[in-house]
Amino acid sequence: MTKEVIGIDVGKGQFDVNINGQKRVHEWANEEGERAELADWVVEQEVELVVVEASGGYEAALVSELVERGQAVAVVNPTRVRAFARAEGILAKTDKIDARVIARFGAVMKPAARARRDEAQVALNELISRRRQLVEMLTAEKNRRQTASPAMQAHIASHMRWLQAEIKALETQISQAIEANPTWAEIAKRVDTVPGIGFITAATLVADLPELGQLNRQKIAALVGVAPFNRDSGKHRGKRRIFGGRTSVRSVLYMATLSAIKHNPVIKPFYQRLLAKGKLKKVAITACMRKLLVILNTMIKNGQDWNPALS
Repeated sequence: MTKEVIGIDVGKGQFDVNINGQKRVHEWANEEGERAELADWVVEQEVELVVVEASGGYEAALVSELVERGQAVAVVNPTRVRAFARAEGILAKTDKIDARVIARFGAVMKPAARARRDEAQVALNELISRRRQLVEMLTAEKNRRQTASPAMQAHIASHMRWLQAEIKALETQISQAIEANPTWAEIAKRVDTVPGIGFITAATLVADLPELGQLNRQKIAALVGVAPFNRDSGKHRGKRRIFGGRTSVRSVLYMATLSAIKHNPVIKPFYQRLLAKGKLKKVAITACMRKLLVILNTMIKNGQDWNPALS
């Protein structure tokens, strides 16, 4: 009998695996050999979907193994799973219980599977992630230098120069990887025609949002995490808030939007209209992020370069 959903609780050292919320929970070590063995076993079960909690990157290698084998995989926010567990009256929390809950969550909620990524896309994602890490280190070092002693400032300045050189080298590798792939190069070039969008934003969209141009405006906004959710009850109207989504994409989209509200002929007046209506700046920026993302999604879907008349 074909099983429907597998739930996997991811730990630094171990995977706890459950099928359809059944009592039995299987265990595999989170190491290269056993990840491959687990991925083969999952494929043999002929499941409709595998649901994995996002776990600070510990899930990435397994997800890649599964996707490479053609398995549908959804990576979900742990907060959603815990809310589901509470709704089902499950208050206890262990790895085995979590695996069952994740499987039940997948069977009931049917989260969307992520787009398939090949080896080259995984490698590009690693390059962009590493660049982001080094940029964060560089920012931290800049902040430290302001309060450091003269002797320590020289040491920090030396480290900053090294970080800057490494960032530049990574950017070269990222550019070369994108240019070597005609599809990526076309998407990056098209995205780069939008005022406010730069090279790193375009590269991040290629690496971290392969669904761009394949989903409708509502789904792509929810996937990135720029779709506001209502918080209403009775006559009370709460503040709309964004939730979840892909942090890496949302971060570069935020920075691109800050540039777009100054220079983009569509986003700039849209932002000003929102402020004129009394919207808070934070709310207006989020709305602009969503609008910019929808524009990009439409451009890729229709194979069109930037045209303010079509936005």
